[in-house]
Order: sequence, then C-alpha cells, then structure tokens
Amino acid sequence: MSLLDTDGVHATVHEAVATVTLTHAAKRNAQTPAMWRALAEVGRRLPGEVRVVVLRAEGTSFSAGLDRRALTPEGIEGDLSFADLARASDAEVDATIAAFQEAFTWWRRSDLLSVAAVQGHAIGAGFQLALACDLRICADDVRFAMRETSLGLVPDLGGTSPLVSLVGYARALEICATGRAVHADEAERVGLANLVVPAAELSAATADLTAALLATDRDALIETKALLRSALDHSYDEQRALERAAQARRLRALAGLGE
Repeated sequence: MSLLDTDGVHATVHEAVATVTLTHAAKRNAQTPAMWRALAEVGRRLPGEVRVVVLRAEGTSFSAGLDRRALTPEGIEGDLSFADLARASDAEVDATIAAFQEAFTWWRRSDLLSVAAVQGHAIGAGFQLALACDLRICADDVRFAMRETSLGLVPDLGGTSPLVSLVGYARALEICATGRAVHADEAERVGLANLVVPAAELSAATADLTAALLATDRDALIETKALLRSALDHSYDEQRALERAAQARRLRALAGLGE
C-alpha cells in the first residue's frame, strides 16, 4: 500500500513493515523543508499495525545533507531562506526549527522499531536522519559526517542526543567540531553502525534484521525498548524497579489477567 509519494519521499506499507525511501538520487537526497514536511507526514499516517519502519535511499548516497540553496541569498524558491529566517523573531525561529525537527522525532516512538539502511554519504542532516532511527545497517562505503560547524551552524535536527548516547561526549564533540568523515569500520567499532555489510548486500541484510524484529513478541519488545531508553536517565535501583513493574505487566498479560 502506498502511503505517500511527494517531495523526494516515497512511503509504502506491507503488513507490519513500512518502507520510507528518499528518492532525490540525482541530488544525493539533499534535504529541504518540503522533504522534512513529507517525512513528518509519514509518521502521522502510519497505520497502527506497523511494527518496523525501514528508512532507505535511492542512489549512491543516503543523504548529502541540507540542500545548499537554503544558504544562498535567494534561498530555496518558495520555501527556505536562512537569510529570511535570521531576520525573524526568536519565537518564529524556534517554531520553524521545531517544525523541521518533527521529521526526525517520530522514528523513536516506543511502539515502533526503526532501521536505517545507509550507504555512501550521510552528511549533516543526513547523519542526523540516520541517527533518528533505532538501528543502523551500513554499507561498507558509508561516510558519516556532521558538517554544520564548518557552515557556522549547529546540529539542530535532533542528532546531538543520540550521537552522545552512542559514542560518548568526547568523541561526539570531536566528530562535530572537526566535521571529519567517520568511515564504515570506525562506525561499527564505536557503535554508530549495528552492522556493516558490502553495499550489494545492504538490502538483504536489512530484510534479515527486519524479519528478526518481527519474530519477537510485539508487546515485550515495546516494553524492552522503553526500559532501555529509561536506563539512560535512572539510577541502577530505579531501573531495577522499572524492570520489575514491566515484567509484572508482561506476566499478567501472558496469563490473560490484563492490568
């Protein structure tokens, strides 16, 4: 079933799997506010039976980041001009960026597992979009980079929190401050990539992971994802209490006792 096909985003649903594809291959899937609006709309349209969302991209690059036209005086015709945004009030700037961020936030929903299949360049906004997903399978030609600081900007699309969680503060700072490329072997070593495979095997490896995720009890997986996320913010004893409460819910559900 086709869910959406507009502004460089094509989304389909087959049973419990949604596939979201970036389709501006000729532009290395450079991102625009129109693309972000389309990605946010996909999140709103997802049917309740969807359990896994796969994010992929056509062409040789996952996403080369922000469409650089936004940085020119003319901006992206009919859409974004950083020059115009800079002249807006603080409240307007905040609201505008918050709307952009909606394209990057829903991938972390507790009722879904999201998998990014990443090949080639994943730069700036492309890196942050890959980071928005729960899991990342990468081709061996992948190159992650956070180039915002070289443009006098900061990463503002939700990527800073998952980056620090995955690689730690010091390495995240070094990656962002230098804007250097993180290649496949390092990405796997430091936790940015769950798995690295030859580019020709990326689709098959993604399908294998998706099948493994679907083989797991949905409610147990939802509870487990919530527990793992909460572990970042709670003490050891608080986390043990949350584990006990979650397991009590699962035991009652398995026994048909409800809450």
